Amino acid sequence: MADSNFGSHGQGKTSKKPYICGECGYRAAYKCHLSLHMRRHTGEKPYLCEECGHRTANKKDLSQHMRTHTGEKPYKCDLCDYSAAQKSTLNIHRRKHTGEKPYMCGECGYRMAHKSALSLHMRTHTGEKPFKCDQCDYSAAQKLNLDIHLAKHTGDKPYMCGDCGYRTVNRSHLSRHMGTHTREKPFRCDLCDYSAARKSTLTNHLRKHAGEKPYMCGECGYRAVRKSHLSLHLRTHTREKPYKCDLCDYSAAQKPNLDMHRVKHTDEKPYMCGDCGYRAAMKCTLSQHMKTHTGEKPYKCDLCDYSAAVKSNLKRHQLKHTGEKPYICGECGHRTAEKSALSIHMRTHTGEKPYKCDLCDYSAAGKSALNIHRQKHTCEKPYMCGECGYSTAHKFALDKHMKTHTGEKHYKCDLCHYFTAVKSNLKRHQSKHTCEKPYMCGECGYSTAHRFALDKHMKTHTGEKHYKCDLCHYFTAVKSNLKRHQLKHTGEKPYMCDECGYRAVEKSDLIRHIRTHTGEKPYKCDQCDYSAAQKSALNFHRRKHTDEKPHMCGECGYRTAQKSTLSQHMKTHTGAKPYNYKCDQCDYSAARKYHLDRHRLNHMS
Repeated sequence: MADSNFGSHGQGKTSKKPYICGECGYRAAYKCHLSLHMRRHTGEKPYLCEECGHRTANKKDLSQHMRTHTGEKPYKCDLCDYSAAQKSTLNIHRRKHTGEKPYMCGECGYRMAHKSALSLHMRTHTGEKPFKCDQCDYSAAQKLNLDIHLAKHTGDKPYMCGDCGYRTVNRSHLSRHMGTHTREKPFRCDLCDYSAARKSTLTNHLRKHAGEKPYMCGECGYRAVRKSHLSLHLRTHTREKPYKCDLCDYSAAQKPNLDMHRVKHTDEKPYMCGDCGYRAAMKCTLSQHMKTHTGEKPYKCDLCDYSAAVKSNLKRHQLKHTGEKPYICGECGHRTAEKSALSIHMRTHTGEKPYKCDLCDYSAAGKSALNIHRQKHTCEKPYMCGECGYSTAHKFALDKHMKTHTGEKHYKCDLCHYFTAVKSNLKRHQSKHTCEKPYMCGECGYSTAHRFALDKHMKTHTGEKHYKCDLCHYFTAVKSNLKRHQLKHTGEKPYMCDECGYRAVEKSDLIRHIRTHTGEKPYKCDQCDYSAAQKSALNFHRRKHTDEKPHMCGECGYRTAQKSTLSQHMKTHTGAKPYNYKCDQCDYSAARKYHLDRHRLNHMS
């Protein structure tokens, strides 16, 4: 009977909730519970913390708050060393061990360990942003984001690092910052050696293993590992650039880009390398630089042996495997693997050259071109080869040079047996197979496979000759021509044939010469069996099929297939005697230099 009475008594207490809130309909079994609930409507907080003035609606909340002052954490995890001030926090922590995510979104199936996280997530579907800024139109889905935003108006950053003076709006940001001093990375990946200072960073890393990209752009289908990456991507569609420079009209889609831009106004470079004195405007730039001293290359390609010190370099490299070129020029259809390369390409259409030399009138479309130009003023050549003493102003030139010692030739043509150490050489070679000549002169219709060749050609119209010899009155439009000319003064012929001792001013001359020993004739006529050791000889031969004679005498209308023949013909009008080329080993003389060169081979053999 006692058991029966006890059961009916318990049932009455749990099933009947006679106390009702007049504001919202909430029901309670006990009057004291209703009284506590009513404080949510009245805002009453009768319990006061004597340490900091914080107030709470009930005594239990005050007890939990006091632990922030005493440091007491009575709730211990039985699977690790974690302890918490509140039992609910411990329960949340335990889910890290169990992997339990009991709360699921009915819209997209996304699962969470915490109910509050589900409530926040649902706002991504509803678009609800209940937290409004009272000073502008900004609204946020989370109060934390609003607090961070409000600090932009007030400038208030109450949380300060005791080690370096760093200040922040948010306490969690300070906790994250403190990890840069302790270097502590407690969150470890169980699939590789990666560790992180923050759990969210580890979560993003784990998606690389899973291949998971949960955030998708509704405009183009782009998917991202992080929500922040998707937000940045969306600005490519909206063209939104919320970060404005207060010193000029520049605006940026990302804050780091604005920070980098501001340095142009101040020229401030506060980050310095302790090893070599290199200074940088950005901490991330210094971090990248430091890897040149340590030799660290943590970013590995999973398709070949390539490794990189910088993640962006790895991404650029991976496009070589995929062949992907997602950025396309709306003017000419030119495609690039990188957005920055497309921006530089667009300047060939606009003629924009924003990078100015502060020592002369030179301007450039790309910053790297300006850096190369500046070294003409300083004559500085900091990069030196340890094998032969060759020095250069540019690291890429030294890298290219080093391959002449190693014999390394990574770049192979997939249409023939050609190999080369330099990627640009391969591209130039491949144009021989395709016969594609996308670069065309607007003045005369001349077309070429290479942009640099078009730039050189354009100077024939402008008459521009920037390069002057300091030993005579020679001028030229092309720097390589000046270098070739200067060797006439020095008599230097650095390239030597191992077969006969023949020396040449240029490497290309030596290559052509070596074919006289090997008998190689790589240039084939596509209309007959003719082949030639030199491309110019093939071009001359092809005119026999077309009967083309593009070179014409303005005096008498005489036409010829070769420019040199026209030069000889012109002397019949001027009365000039032909150049007399004499052999230095016998009495032979010739009217043309190539006849003398052919004669000299008799002495060599």
